[in-house]
Amino acid sequence: MATVEAIAAALRECGHEAALLGGGRTFLTNLLATPVDLVFNIAEGWNSRSREAQVPAVCELLGVAYTHSEPLPLAISLDKAMTKRFAAAGGVRTPEFVCVDSMEEFEGARLPAFPVLAKPACEGSSMGIRTHSRCENREELRALVAALLGDYAGTVLIERYLPGVEVTVLVMGQAVAGMMEIAPRSGSAEAFVYSLEAKRDYANRVDYHVPPRLPEAVCRAIGETALRAYRAIGCRDIGRVDVRLDEAGEPSLIEVNPLPGLHPVEGDVPVLWDKMGRSYVELIRGIVDEAAVRV
Repeated sequence: MATVEAIAAALRECGHEAALLGGGRTFLTNLLATPVDLVFNIAEGWNSRSREAQVPAVCELLGVAYTHSEPLPLAISLDKAMTKRFAAAGGVRTPEFVCVDSMEEFEGARLPAFPVLAKPACEGSSMGIRTHSRCENREELRALVAALLGDYAGTVLIERYLPGVEVTVLVMGQAVAGMMEIAPRSGSAEAFVYSLEAKRDYANRVDYHVPPRLPEAVCRAIGETALRAYRAIGCRDIGRVDVRLDEAGEPSLIEVNPLPGLHPVEGDVPVLWDKMGRSYVELIRGIVDEAAVRV
C-alpha cells in the first residue's frame, strides 16, 4: 500500500484525480462502477503465470486506457524462460539455461557449465533468489532445486552464472532513460547475487552507481541489449531490464520487467531516477504522459 499511496499522491500533485481501484475482483467491481480516464496499472495479479496480464486484459475488455505494457508482454515477461526465448529470437544474448519441473527432469537434464544460478521461472521481486542461489556443483544444485520445487510448486530455471557487473536499465517509451550498476558493498563482486536478502538490506549490502562505473562503449552495448530485449517482447511506456556482463565483458540479458516496482524509496527504478537528480513525481508523470496518447 505504501507504493499505491505514493503513486496516488504523485498523480494528485500532477493535477489528476486519483481513485484507488484495488485488485482482483475488487478491481473489476470498482472499475465497472467508477468512470476513469486512465488506469495506472501496478497490479501483479494472482495465481497463474499470466497473472500480471489480468488488469490490462480487463481494461481492454472494458475499453479503458491503462499505463504500462499490454497483456501479452506482461504474460511473457513473468516467465523468465519465455522471455529469454523471445529475446534470443530478437538477437539478444542470454546465458545458457535449462528448465525443470521435477527432480526426475533435473536428473536427466543437460545442465549449463558451473557455476549456475537456480530460481523460480515465474516469480518476481527476487522471490526464490537467495544468497545461496549460486551453485558450484551438482550436489549443491540438486538440494536447491528440490527446495525451490517444494516451496514454489512451479518450474525452476537453471542458468549459467555470469561473473561480471550487473546493471539495471530503465527504458521509457522506446528509449533508454538511464542505467544503474548494482554492486556489493563488501565481498566478491564476481560472486555477488542481487538476492532477496540483499534487496531487503540494501542500505548495508548494496551500492548503486549512476551512471555505471564502466567504459562508455560497454554502457552503450548494455543499453542496446536492454532496448532490443524490451522491443522483442513488445513492451511500452516503461520497463526495467536487468543485464549482466560475462567473463569477456559482453552484456547478456537476465530478465525484463515491464511492471517494475515503484516504491518511492526501495524500488530500483525510483532509486535510479533519484540518482539522476529527478523527482518521484516526474517519474510518475512520465509514465502517465507515455500512456496519455491512448486515452
